Amino acid sequence: MFGLGVQELVIILVIVLVLFGATRLPEIGKGIGQAIRNFKKATNEPDEIDVTPKKSVSQENKKETEKKEGE
Repeated sequence: MFGLGVQELVIILVIVLVLFGATRLPEIGKGIGQAIRNFKKATNEPDEIDVTPKKSVSQENKKETEKKEGE
């Protein structure tokens, strides 16, 4: 993969344990897992469909006449 051997991976794991502590590692792993899952879900889902109703011409005309009458 990146040319990392067993020794390098063990050293990286020890450094991570020292930086974050053993109690925080499960939280970090859970957060990374959720981020990856959400990213995969977002890339596989089709775009959302816009279901907002469009204004009809009669509604727009009604609003314009109401504005004119109010002035």
